[in-house]
Amino acid sequence: MKTLFLNTIIFFLCLDLSAQMYFPPNNASEWETMDPKTLGWCPNKIDSLSQFLEASDTKAFILLKDGKIVLEKYMNGHTRTSNWYWASAGKTLTATLVGIAQQEKLLDISELTSKYLGKGWTSCTPAQEDKITIRNQLTMTSGLDDGVADPFCTLSSCLKYKADAGTRWAYHNGPYTLLDQVIEKASNRTMNQYLTQKIKNTTGMDGLFIKQDYNNVYFSTARSMARFGLLVLNKGNWNGTQILTDQKYYNDMVNTSQNINESYGYLWWLNGKNNYMVPGLQLKIPGSLFKNAPSDMFSALGKNGQFINVIPSQNMVWIRMGDNPDNSLVPFLFNEDVWKYINDLACTTSTSESTAISDIKVFPNPANQMISIQYKNDATEAADYYITNATGTKLLNGSGLSGTVDINIGDFTPGIYFLTVTNRDVNNTYKFIKN
Repeated sequence: MKTLFLNTIIFFLCLDLSAQMYFPPNNASEWETMDPKTLGWCPNKIDSLSQFLEASDTKAFILLKDGKIVLEKYMNGHTRTSNWYWASAGKTLTATLVGIAQQEKLLDISELTSKYLGKGWTSCTPAQEDKITIRNQLTMTSGLDDGVADPFCTLSSCLKYKADAGTRWAYHNGPYTLLDQVIEKASNRTMNQYLTQKIKNTTGMDGLFIKQDYNNVYFSTARSMARFGLLVLNKGNWNGTQILTDQKYYNDMVNTSQNINESYGYLWWLNGKNNYMVPGLQLKIPGSLFKNAPSDMFSALGKNGQFINVIPSQNMVWIRMGDNPDNSLVPFLFNEDVWKYINDLACTTSTSESTAISDIKVFPNPANQMISIQYKNDATEAADYYITNATGTKLLNGSGLSGTVDINIGDFTPGIYFLTVTNRDVNNTYKFIKN
């Protein structure tokens, strides 16, 4: 009786939340819009955002407020009906389906993965393998070695012991991808069948999981990506229909999931935490994942800049599809760059705007031996700069920055670094990765 009462309360709370939101109808091109002027955004600054997106090989960008489209841009040959891959942003679809399968009692994330994949799905000893659960796959804590020759490989020969499950966080695609087989075994349906029945039919999403080598990659239109973001913003509720009824699972999914990487939930990246880790490095980096974004934001992040950013405090979702020169598995830095433009959309009359730092490019990113700073400014004087490591230690500095400056970072150890450029008491800090 107590459980029934609590579920009823949760249902009506979610219903109240969804009632304040707009939800686009299924199987129609209709989607209500909101005039950017009502948010105090200036047309010229929207143009600057659009120019940056187009120059950065963006194909689609959609920003929703209260479920309504405020900005919708297609470029570089993409249209509203074009399909594009989600890359690792699609991991969040898998996480949501695991939650639905658990609420249907088809599985329990505390169960051993071998219950669904069979004994010997790794090359670990039986004792080592029997410590790996579905939850470990969701949280990137399987303990399997991400330093193998092909970390995407799902063959048992590629899944090698590195540490006991739950004791090490590492961004490892192989164990994650096998969650698809766990869902299929538990539900007795393919991933596409289960996704269609449980999410797509209600939300009006399109798209398919398509097998590419070892990976199972989701392709859809940009609006379908936005629909999924809207569903998650509303805690799994779509216009009064509670798709993800297990609110404990939802809360666990979008909050810190383990005590190693605070900025990781169940395949979602979390902002506003005390530290974060990045793929390929066993290093806790102090501070928030995205300093330019709201602290309550959580994100689906995929290679080449496939983004779903969910911001509950602002009732906002924005998505981006496309290519990007940053070829990292998780393009943190490009997401940060987009936020700089979003934060500057409001109309201002600041007199200092014309003398502030107006255009800085740091490239390549990630870098190997050299990092270049391309600096342009409306004012005539040059700027100063310095580089610090993740702990705040200053490694080098320079002055008279003007035009393009090349800096040798060959002696830096692999990791994340921060370049700060100073002009007229205005500081701009840029994050870059040394491979």
